[in-house]
Amino acid sequence: MTLAELLILLLIAGVCGALGAGLGGYSHTGCLSSILLGFIGAVLGRWLAVSLRLPTVLVVRIGGYPFPVFWAVVGAALFVFVLGLLRLGSRGRRE
Repeated sequence: MTLAELLILLLIAGVCGALGAGLGGYSHTGCLSSILLGFIGAVLGRWLAVSLRLPTVLVVRIGGYPFPVFWAVVGAALFVFVLGLLRLGSRGRRE
């Protein structure tokens, strides 16, 4: 993978992470956290799609590596939503 391909992959992951964070209910993420969230979302979303036997939608190939854009956004949104629920639950117990 070349440097240009890596930068494109990071850009796509960042956009997917930012979209997923916004859909999940948290829109105050920085650049690095959006990129990380995009990769976590890609892994989680792809796993969910394979487990439920759902079709692959909007896959981008960068340097021969597939990146599931749709499932990255869905997985990132689910991840942020679950984190929000856990955070909300822990707030209620402290008070």
